[in-house]
Amino acid sequence: MSEDLTEDHLLGGRVRLRQPRRGLRAGLDAVLLAAGIPARPGERVLEAGCGSGAGFLCLAARVPGVTILAVEREPALAVLARENAAANGFAAQVEVVEGDVRDLALARRLPRCDHAFANPPYWPGGTAPPEALRRAATHEEAGLEAWARFLAAPLAHRGSLSLILPAARLEAGMAALAAAG
Repeated sequence: MSEDLTEDHLLGGRVRLRQPRRGLRAGLDAVLLAAGIPARPGERVLEAGCGSGAGFLCLAARVPGVTILAVEREPALAVLARENAAANGFAAQVEVVEGDVRDLALARRLPRCDHAFANPPYWPGGTAPPEALRRAATHEEAGLEAWARFLAAPLAHRGSLSLILPAARLEAGMAALAAAG
């Protein structure tokens, strides 16, 4: 394994996750978000901004037979997400697409999904971390409205859309979801 990556375990070791040693690192947010997705076997779930795959891997470990469509902007993280899906035995049910949540045309081309979720960057301002991946993961380049629109575009009627945000962003998150319909 590269010295730039660590191998970590989630869900009591049920999920193996290789992720960058520095910068963007998955933790409890991804586990909690995946636990809250009301997916059932046979349904398709979209994750936007999947990083190395922690969220969708936890969901796939919890819900056998779920199909995952994941979108990631950073090419190296998209590759890592694909590798993590394969290492956990989920390669056949996971597709990772490189793309940006600001690309609404991409969102409209995606197949219908029963559920959609994301752990979007949550700070609209302030001092950003110097490490590029960490900065992109925590400080908004695309506002919550763009995330909500992207996730809502392929969402099936009566599907669920979930975001994990700090409590201080609740009002902004609710407004973004309402604007996305």
